[in-house]
Amino acid sequence: MSSIYVLIPLAILLVSIAVGVFFWAVKSNQFEDLERHGSSILFDDDLPKKVQKTQSPTQPPSNKSDE
Repeated sequence: MSSIYVLIPLAILLVSIAVGVFFWAVKSNQFEDLERHGSSILFDDDLPKKVQKTQSPTQPPSNKSDE
């Protein structure tokens, strides 16, 4: 019976934190566009990514000053 004196305030605290986080998410527009992020991984980007020229790990670095 004495544990209920700890569990009820703890439950009230957790519920109030959850409600506070929910209202913060609504206030900061977290639920504004739910479809865009879910479908963005399904479509290719319109612009290609820049490809950087890198040397292969098996090829030794070339020094033009050695010539």
